[in-house]
Amino acid sequence: MPGIEKLPIDETLEDSPQTRSLLGVFEEDTAAMSNYCTQLYQAMNRIYDAQNELSAATHLTSRLLKEYDKQRFPLGGDDEVMSSTLQQFAKVIDELSSCHAVLSTQLADAMMFPITQFKERDLKEILTLKEVFQIASDDHDTAINRYSRLSKKRDNDKLRAEVVEDVYTSRKKQHQTMMHYFCSLNTLQYKKKTALLEPLLGYMQAQISFFKLGSENLTQQWEDFLGTIGTSVQNVRREMEEEVGQMQQTIQQMERSCDPLYAPCDPDPVHSPVCRSLTRKQGYLYIRNKTGLVSSSWERQYFFTQGGNLMQQGRGEVAGGLVTDLDNCSVMAVDSDDRRFCFQAHRSDPWFDSSHWLCCFSQQWIATINNISKRIYLSENAEELAARVNQSALEAVTPSPSFQQRHESMRPSRTGRASSISSVGSEPSPALSVLSLDALVAPETPIQFDIISPVSEELSGQSKAAAQSGRRSNPFGESGDGTAEDSEDSILHQLFIVRFLGSMEVRTTESVDVISETMRQILAARAIHNIFRMTESHLLVTCDCLKLIDPQTQVTRLRFPLSSVIQCSSHQDNKRLFGFVLESPGGRAVCYIFESNNDGEKICDSVGLAKQIAFHSEMDRKAVEKRKEEDKAKEKQQEELSKQRQIEKDLEEQSRLIAASSRPANPPPSDGQFLVLSNSQSEDSDAGGEDGKKKGESEA
Repeated sequence: MPGIEKLPIDETLEDSPQTRSLLGVFEEDTAAMSNYCTQLYQAMNRIYDAQNELSAATHLTSRLLKEYDKQRFPLGGDDEVMSSTLQQFAKVIDELSSCHAVLSTQLADAMMFPITQFKERDLKEILTLKEVFQIASDDHDTAINRYSRLSKKRDNDKLRAEVVEDVYTSRKKQHQTMMHYFCSLNTLQYKKKTALLEPLLGYMQAQISFFKLGSENLTQQWEDFLGTIGTSVQNVRREMEEEVGQMQQTIQQMERSCDPLYAPCDPDPVHSPVCRSLTRKQGYLYIRNKTGLVSSSWERQYFFTQGGNLMQQGRGEVAGGLVTDLDNCSVMAVDSDDRRFCFQAHRSDPWFDSSHWLCCFSQQWIATINNISKRIYLSENAEELAARVNQSALEAVTPSPSFQQRHESMRPSRTGRASSISSVGSEPSPALSVLSLDALVAPETPIQFDIISPVSEELSGQSKAAAQSGRRSNPFGESGDGTAEDSEDSILHQLFIVRFLGSMEVRTTESVDVISETMRQILAARAIHNIFRMTESHLLVTCDCLKLIDPQTQVTRLRFPLSSVIQCSSHQDNKRLFGFVLESPGGRAVCYIFESNNDGEKICDSVGLAKQIAFHSEMDRKAVEKRKEEDKAKEKQQEELSKQRQIEKDLEEQSRLIAASSRPANPPPSDGQFLVLSNSQSEDSDAGGEDGKKKGESEA
């Protein structure tokens, strides 16, 4: 007999849409076989039940056997050997349609028993396993949905443990049920042949024994034919038993090997490290779809990579559809309020920007998409090249004693340097080709991936002084001495949503490529060390400073004086990335790298505008101070002049009084009537002279 179609038991854990489609074909074939077997059973039952209906039942059986070729079986419909065999049986049964009722006892054992066993035991077992598998699949989907809805903010260890145990149990139950269900369906492909042939064989043997030495209808040729059919049935049964034994062994091996894979999260990285050399990946992910202006929903779909494309396929679909082109695509972990283990696949294109939020349970997806975005899959030895690229990136961010020697050996190759920089998505500038990379960023410089408030001597001194004075110091590095007043008096107020990627110390602030080189090293370090978490903050740009504010508590995490910002620029290709170089009071230069929502250039322009406004404000302040100093000088000069005039007036009055006191006595009057007046006037003049003299002396 030709080969028998079988379901792959080793693909039950993956549960791909192709496997489900093939399972649907087997279920359709089982339903068709069940329908056909029911009709055949009813026909044979009519032969057994009533002797009067024996002829009609035999004729119906013959007709059903002749219609086997017209049945549309999805599997085994073109079995010519089976069809020809049944056609020959149909002819014989048609000739024996008028058999005697004495055959009923022999038919009960030889014909009705096999078909009854197949119908009542085998087919019902298939239906029962189908219902159990459907229940297990629904429980697994429910457990996966419950696990994916675990909130990161309200993390409960007990609840998370219960959900993980539920996912483990449901996935294990689904896998085991699916394997046994597949085994029963594969076994059914053998049993349906024996279930059709054994009752007919028993019926014919009963007829032969009934007619004993043969008759006109049953000859030696038919006996040989029946013997051949019996041998074929035994061979099929023996092959079925061997296949069942192999499938049972496969099920046991799969149960032992797949036990760690039932958990939804990644296995222990020490025993099962993430493979970073893959360029192909398939499995189930959750994708976020927008259902309104601000609302969204998550949908579980089957995703797979095909070349440089990310494809998705539903369970009922025959082929997959394109989601996005992964060439030059960036992958970053993002925080979501209603999902865990989320990452964003963003592709920046001059004509179209695409961004997709996905939720996975394995870091293998992120590593694979990173390899595809570098177009490693186009090479002949893709896995070898991916491993080499990841090792090179690891060496680029890992301090080692031979780094300088390795860099010197790589320095003559301009193409190698261009390829290392282009991994971030930008081309090297002419200044970078002249200036060594070591002159920009030292290879042993540590990278800071989290926001930590800077602790300087000034802040420590302030904290000590505050401790001595009994006043509480701000643990976030804020002075609190009018920072809010400066921000309120500032002309410019612009707020942006940013995510901190990292910071590191740089050697020079003069080169324009120091920010792009810092971006390259920080992004490479994040990709190599699996650091995908980013701290989201609000960046407030004012004319005095740059502030990083916590979006939930509104507490200032970091404050950068605008005068210490040396330069600020965005990425050449990915406009979401930007950074600025900050010069500390100790002479150290630190470069901070951030990611924004496509506002990198806008933020840099805002910082430049703030510096211009601050510069003009400083010039205006100096002009106002100079004008005030001139006004004070004029007022002081006026006061000096007024004092000098008062002194001159006082001296003039003093000299007049002195002159009046030194004047000679008046001559005697001609008439006696003025004598009294003269004496009184003389006394008054003497008194006035003495008083004026004293007053002049005191003023002098």
